[in-house]
Amino acid sequence: MQVPVVAYKNRKLAFPPRDSDGWYHHKRDSKFIAPTTKLRLLNKACIIRNPEQDIAPDGSASNPWSLCTIEQVEELKALLKVIPLWSTGIMISINISQSSFQLLQANSMDRHISSSFQIPAGSFGMFTIISLAIWVILYDRAILPLASKIKGRPVKLGAKLRMGIGLFLSCMAMVVSAVVESIRRRKAIREGYLNNAHAVLDMSAMWLVPQHCLNGLAEAFNAIGQTEFYYSEFPKSMSSIAAALFGLGMAVANLLASAILSAVDKLSSRGGRESWVSNNINKGHYDNYYWILAILSSVNLLYFLVCSWAYGPCVERVRKVSDDGNGFKEEELSTIGTIVKDEV
Repeated sequence: MQVPVVAYKNRKLAFPPRDSDGWYHHKRDSKFIAPTTKLRLLNKACIIRNPEQDIAPDGSASNPWSLCTIEQVEELKALLKVIPLWSTGIMISINISQSSFQLLQANSMDRHISSSFQIPAGSFGMFTIISLAIWVILYDRAILPLASKIKGRPVKLGAKLRMGIGLFLSCMAMVVSAVVESIRRRKAIREGYLNNAHAVLDMSAMWLVPQHCLNGLAEAFNAIGQTEFYYSEFPKSMSSIAAALFGLGMAVANLLASAILSAVDKLSSRGGRESWVSNNINKGHYDNYYWILAILSSVNLLYFLVCSWAYGPCVERVRKVSDDGNGFKEEELSTIGTIVKDEV
């Protein structure tokens, strides 16, 4: 909050000459000599107006609400820059939070896998977790090493690419959910169960497994990609914020999921009609509700592509790559893109 307040106070100040040293306030032993040019207006928050009045004897700002450090300015810029991409992850959390409807579907279907055992309706979510775990293991221990060996150099999917793949898979999960529910509902009506929400259809609940698996893969790509993206783009001093952003997105998603459900319920029940999300799953149109989520997911995917393009390349890192006979190893040497002392 100090950065925008101080930037507003200093809004009439002129910017120092380019490549000038000593005009900007920074921490002791800082590598920064000047802030980056992006969101340039915020740079006025760290301009030193009067060194004798603004700087305390220990080198800190006399009043932090009148002068900020370059580090504070850059941290705020990093946060503002990722917010659009962060917001694209909200939709995938909305899709994953539809477990209560999938529970109703499972209850109305044949869950037997043998004559004496049936999967509990509330346990179908395990397919999401299993898919996530299997993919993470295969990705780290099989796919990447094999691809690196074939290419002859280290291979790794970028964080933004994984986020985009996750959003696409989440959209496909909603499409599959809508198709399966449409088939299930038509079968319930044909068998005369329109008014009997507790009837068990002669239809295997294994039809629900593909959508759970797609949700698991979507979360494996997007959630892990998001977390890696935040950690790589934020300074080390913002590690706690990087860790909290994904959880914040899930919290916002839960609120929006409730708002979407309430809006669908209210609009679809106008004129005395049966709500699409009726308590009677056979009378309702849960398939239409899934189609709405699929459409919103498609729009969100397009929004992600625009945000990803506008964001530009991620932080580039200089790496030393070597092969010691046991596989490729990477050693990070420095970071490109920051105006720092004594770095090329």
